[in-house]
Amino acid sequence: MPSSKPLMTPSSGPVSPDIESALRTLETESGGIGALATALKGSLGASFTAAIDKIRNAKGRVVVTGLGKSGHMARKIAATLASTGTPAFFVHAAEAGHGDLGMITTDDVIMALSWSGEQPEMKNLVNYSARFAIPMIAVTSNAGSALGQAADIVIELPKAREACPHNLAPTTSTLMQAAIGDAIAIALLEGRGFTALEFAHFHPGGKLGAMLKFVRDYMRTDAEIPVKPVGTMMSEAVVEMSAKGLGCVCIVSSTGEIAGIITDGDLRRHMRPDLLTATVDDIMTKQPKTVPPSMLATEMLEVLNTRKITTLIVAEANKPVGIVHLHDLLRAGVA
Repeated sequence: MPSSKPLMTPSSGPVSPDIESALRTLETESGGIGALATALKGSLGASFTAAIDKIRNAKGRVVVTGLGKSGHMARKIAATLASTGTPAFFVHAAEAGHGDLGMITTDDVIMALSWSGEQPEMKNLVNYSARFAIPMIAVTSNAGSALGQAADIVIELPKAREACPHNLAPTTSTLMQAAIGDAIAIALLEGRGFTALEFAHFHPGGKLGAMLKFVRDYMRTDAEIPVKPVGTMMSEAVVEMSAKGLGCVCIVSSTGEIAGIITDGDLRRHMRPDLLTATVDDIMTKQPKTVPPSMLATEMLEVLNTRKITTLIVAEANKPVGIVHLHDLLRAGVA
């Protein structure tokens, strides 16, 4: 039952009843996740490993199924598996007996979610699995249930109290289902060495899509690159910097290779009466950081943040082929 004693915080005194309720919910649900982690270190570990092996060695796809709140979790798990390199799709357990069984082949693996393991609507799927020898993984809290008894592998989730004060509304249980689904997806991802480049193939849209594009997709090229040769007067370099509006100018050798860079910061550090009559050789930062056009945008953003800079020269064979400014990434939704 909810505690009648109000919680206190050092800064604001008593916590509102709504916050107390939220904290109790989070504490209860975190207890379920903790119990799941403990179980994985013990008896649950063997069946979890067996499930990973079964999915990894399957020629077909993972068919994730469930009903009610478990069905919602099954749909989410199928989406996570598919987006991380494990072909998967969701089949509603009740619809399976009305034609959707035809979506499931003998090369597939069925992952059935049911907290109780006793939904009668699962019967058609269970029978179909047995008839055609399609492996079934049950994710349930009751290994002795009808679903658990019919499955080839049972991932038995530890019983935990729901966050609902009546211990009825699926809350902790659905969180545990989602968590074990994530654990399966990531174990498969890591096992096959699934890379960020492969991830990009499945996420071309939105912020993820922007971050998983390449430097070449965002760099400015050709006449947009501010560049001057060694020996140039600083007055000319400043004009180039102002004209291109990127706050820097790339300095190249007589053979076109990158010799240095001059940024707004360099101008401030070298501010003196004869600055404009000096040559770029005296002001430039030598051996500037560059990135290749094949680098992922998210990795480039990490370089910018780590070095606390706003511009990067894009180079191939130590020659400038582009330039990227932090504002370009902001406009594209990468940062």
